[in-house]
Amino acid sequence: MRPQITTAGPLAAGNATAIRTASGATAGQLVLNGTLANAAGTVATMDNPRRVLITFAANETGHNYFLTGTGPGGSAIKETIAGTGAGTVQSVLDYKTVSVSTDSTSTGNISVGTNGVGGSGWLVFDRWLSDGVVAFQVTVQGTVNYTVQQTLDDCNALDMNGNVILPPNAVTWVNCSDTNEVNATVTTQSNYNFAPSMMRIILNSETAGAGNSVTLTAIQHGGS
Repeated sequence: MRPQITTAGPLAAGNATAIRTASGATAGQLVLNGTLANAAGTVATMDNPRRVLITFAANETGHNYFLTGTGPGGSAIKETIAGTGAGTVQSVLDYKTVSVSTDSTSTGNISVGTNGVGGSGWLVFDRWLSDGVVAFQVTVQGTVNYTVQQTLDDCNALDMNGNVILPPNAVTWVNCSDTNEVNATVTTQSNYNFAPSMMRIILNSETAGAGNSVTLTAIQHGGS
């Protein structure tokens, strides 16, 4: 199989109000007024795909917040974030663009922004090859901390009616069993003795604004 390549970062410094500054919310689409929002206040665009933060100033248990947008590669993604007690909740998926809505009036102020975490696109492998060894390399640019993850879940599988069985936000990701690929800071090479369904790289942190990134290159043996 030809090499597959994906990158996480670089990321601008995280900002908890870059998408929406703190204010109360009513049911429906939230007005986005942060520095990353468009003039209409409907969509925020990030520098690169990254996690979205929602900060609750009060107890929002029982309220739901809906993220819709695009992820790495421009694919449409969405997820639901359940309200919690006062504090901050991070999205499961990585968004390049995002809109936010809610199903109820908030108890207190709600702000939306980013942190320093961002994930790459997902590399997909052929699990049916008799020889499924996957070799991969992570190339570091600058000062970063990253983790390689894989999954055996398949979010491309369809039921008998043609519906996706497992949406992207429900995929279970597992850290690489090679501990050199977990919270790593330097360029590395490793391999899987089996082909996972998918793999990705998470940029856990970096020196924000310095152009730091990580590039994942993977080759599956036995493909074309």
